[in-house]
Amino acid sequence: MTETPMLGLPLVQPSQAQKHVTVNEALARIDALGQLVIASRATSTPPSAPEEGTVHAVPAGAVNAWAGQEGQLALFLNGGWAFIAARAGWQGWIADEGTPALFDGSVWVAGTGAASPNGAASTLRVIEADHTVGAGAISDTGALIPAQSLVIGITGRVLTTITGTATSWRLGIGGVSDDRYGSGLGLSAGSWARGLTSSPLAYYSDTALTLTGEGGAFDGAGGIVRLAVHVIELALPRA
Repeated sequence: MTETPMLGLPLVQPSQAQKHVTVNEALARIDALGQLVIASRATSTPPSAPEEGTVHAVPAGAVNAWAGQEGQLALFLNGGWAFIAARAGWQGWIADEGTPALFDGSVWVAGTGAASPNGAASTLRVIEADHTVGAGAISDTGALIPAQSLVIGITGRVLTTITGTATSWRLGIGGVSDDRYGSGLGLSAGSWARGLTSSPLAYYSDTALTLTGEGGAFDGAGGIVRLAVHVIELALPRA
């Protein structure tokens, strides 16, 4: 046997010269895989100047040095790419998405709480966006709540003070319940919102959040709110 079965660590062979090279490579792989941080699972072109120890999950359609390595972990080691086959059950952090993920034997599934052998999964994720408050009585975000999801709640933080004649604001869903996730919310920087859904609420289409001024309107001259949607999603099993 020339390497270990799980992590593919190279083994020192009898009477091998320069044993330190093999040992150092094994240590470098342990360093990268022991607390696995995956830079991206979406990048199909190898970065031009990666740092030693950088790891990518190679997607379909990868090119150049990653061509033909779909599904492998690409580890930049000693100035070149080494490829490692992930095993079902491995977990890592997807850095460019800011989410944990579990390898189900075929793909990396983000936010997995539980998964079946065929890819069905219950996933939990947080969708975060900074919203610039527009002028008027209400200010709608883009579609932050994804279709076919269960919303546990919404949290938020005022990053820069909201200006205008409003004395406070509400957070909810326009035309349905404009205070579902909070009312009487503060305007000054540092103010916060934490709106829990009493039971996880299903949304069947992409949905925007609505900020509504209380006691007046927003003037659009100031105000950025960081909003985070906490959702559960159900992934289908593969055929």
